[in-house]
Amino acid sequence: QVQVVESGGGLVQPGGSLRLSCAASGIIFTIYNMNWYRQAPGKQRELVAGIGNGDSINYADSVKGRFTISRAAAKNTVYLEMSSLKAEDTAVYFCNVVVATLSGGIRSVLDYWGKGTLVTVSS
Repeated sequence: QVQVVESGGGLVQPGGSLRLSCAASGIIFTIYNMNWYRQAPGKQRELVAGIGNGDSINYADSVKGRFTISRAAAKNTVYLEMSSLKAEDTAVYFCNVVVATLSGGIRSVLDYWGKGTLVTVSS
């Protein structure tokens, strides 16, 4: 089994900054992707940023230039540095990891989700 735990959410004023962290633990042979998604009230979950095994990175257009994703590979941890936050960034932020692990005794590539951390941008 693989566990994914996010931290770092909270209340921040518009224009402020916040850093989210996500740690993956358990039986992990390889981490292929670590991604941040978000879901605002009444909206669908959307990809915010992702980082691949070869450190390829992609961002949603809405956060380019404001958010930075990075990874501490040795710690199976991914970070999301958020700056110049706007009210429309308010959402629950979820971490998603795609890993090679054991499932039923068989090496498998599966994805896992954290429970999410709430980011509220408001004055």
